Amino acid sequence: MKGKRKALAKDPRRNRVFAAVLDRAKWFAKNPDALRELFHEAVRKTKSVPKAPFKDMWTYLQAMLRLTRAYYRGEYRNVRFANLVLIIGAIIYVLDPWDLIPDWIPGLGFVDDATVLAFAVQKTRETLDDFAAWETRAP
Repeated sequence: MKGKRKALAKDPRRNRVFAAVLDRAKWFAKNPDALRELFHEAVRKTKSVPKAPFKDMWTYLQAMLRLTRAYYRGEYRNVRFANLVLIIGAIIYVLDPWDLIPDWIPGLGFVDDATVLAFAVQKTRETLDDFAAWETRAP
């Protein structure tokens, strides 16, 4: 199990579950109406997700959601497709209760979610920072 945990921590894209999520994320990225529905579902579900396992990543998850909304509305497009897919994939993964470690397992359920989110933030931090800067300048 240690080997699997290390592989997930290094690059979640190697994980079968997350790879499937990324395939779904590509579809959402190409379909603004579906992305809008995903956004609304994500906003609803994040209200019931505990923030503690995510620590400082929570603010980045919120930024990912706002970027997703701005993207499907056509307000913000300054994002590489690969980064958009990774951001959408992280949102999908965090909100899926039946991912690699089911969310209902006390103390462990959100460990994989936090790992995937941290990975996505690490890979897309510049994109998220650019988006945050755009948000402060937007009318």
